[in-house]
Amino acid sequence: MAQIVYGDDQAGRMAREALRANWLGAAAPVRHIDWTLLLVSVGLSAFSLLMIYSATFQQLLARDADPAFFMRKQAVGLAIGLAVMASLVLFDYRFLRVWGPVAYAGSLLLLGAVLMLGETIKGAQSWLSLGPLSFQPSELAKPALIIMLAALFHERREEALGFRALVEALALSSVPMLLILRQPDFGTFMVFVATAFGVLLMARVRVRYMAALALIGVLSIVGALQMDLFDQYQVERLTSFINPESADPQGAYFNVHQAQIAIGAGQIAGQGLFEGSQTHLEYVPENHTDFIFTVVGEELGFLGSAAMLAAFAVLLWRGLRIAALSRDTFGTLVAGGVVATLAFQLFINVGMTIGIMPVTGLPLPFVSYGPTSLIASFIMVGLLQNVHMRRFG
Repeated sequence: MAQIVYGDDQAGRMAREALRANWLGAAAPVRHIDWTLLLVSVGLSAFSLLMIYSATFQQLLARDADPAFFMRKQAVGLAIGLAVMASLVLFDYRFLRVWGPVAYAGSLLLLGAVLMLGETIKGAQSWLSLGPLSFQPSELAKPALIIMLAALFHERREEALGFRALVEALALSSVPMLLILRQPDFGTFMVFVATAFGVLLMARVRVRYMAALALIGVLSIVGALQMDLFDQYQVERLTSFINPESADPQGAYFNVHQAQIAIGAGQIAGQGLFEGSQTHLEYVPENHTDFIFTVVGEELGFLGSAAMLAAFAVLLWRGLRIAALSRDTFGTLVAGGVVATLAFQLFINVGMTIGIMPVTGLPLPFVSYGPTSLIASFIMVGLLQNVHMRRFG
């Protein structure tokens, strides 16, 4: 009997030691958190609260409303985003290969529900309301597509990725893209094209097929514009950047024209936090959402804008590093898809405020007002952290 008790004690001790090694050993996931990635993403989100408050408090005070209304809602989105990110890193990301199709199918159901039950806001039927909760399913579909494409190409890792891989990627990507075009939300449609392109690039699909995909993307954009899938004002917003001299400064080009004035007014050091005249006089429409970069440029100037863009550069660098250090193809593709998605949104959002890209309504990740967008961004950061934390085990 004494030997049996000793054996039980020994087994329990060995189990505890194994558990301790799993969580505290050299290869334990908790020891490999990418603190730079975490601090930069949280820092950008905290910066967002400040910029959103600055962009909206004067307008809300003029309407006898809570001056921190939008900031509070964004703070709730930040809290949810951090909680979701923390929950994502608790389990091994490789389980997502199994659950990826479930997340993908769920995102398609939500996108379909939007077309039947969604709210139309500013010309796009993109919002779904569940009681007091209102959210954009297209934002949550971004990480779902990344996971699905990464799982697909992980299974094909031993094959030469050629035309078949391209067709499979297009088949998976086209369903949510078509549903998003029906809203219509051209900006998010473009993000999905960039996401698919980024995953294919990381999967090392042959160059000629990547060129074919780029051509298909261009033709799809032209075709969508020719088929009257968008309202006339949306077409004018998308095309006005090509020839701004002939665009109506009081019409489709108004937002960009006012954004350029606001950014130019910031000069080197800015007019000062909460002191932007263009911002507080509401000359720049949607300056807390799509055009939040104008608030940064006007109030913090070139130096503040450069600091924010430097933070984004660090975030993207960490993402690329995680993709390079991943222990498997799936992790590399997930990280690459996240980087492609965030980089494209950053480029388009900043580009449209300074007039070099079309106005598409894309938010600036982590910074623009939009709780759903912020949650989706932290889901993607959680995916990056998960891949990084388990690169040794």
